[in-house]
Amino acid sequence: MRGISLKAGELFEGSEMTMTVEQIEAEALKLPEPARADLLGRLMHSLTDVADRGVAEAWAQEAVRRDDEMESGSVAGVPATEVFEALNGKGK
Repeated sequence: MRGISLKAGELFEGSEMTMTVEQIEAEALKLPEPARADLLGRLMHSLTDVADRGVAEAWAQEAVRRDDEMESGSVAGVPATEVFEALNGKGK
């Protein structure tokens, strides 16, 4: 499906029919429970994919920012041994 955004009362125009979000919901609720669960999973997966891409992009930008800071000398790195000692409660 193309990237579209539907609000209550708006129409989804497919190749064979036109439906409102409410009509799509009403039809989905007529499905047997296993089919509704499958549909829910598919819809959630479609949203998760979008969210995952955003999260991945944000972490990539953060990694570049941190690398730039290290390269410029504006921040100092901490040796891994110090980090692990602090995490294990052996730090200063």
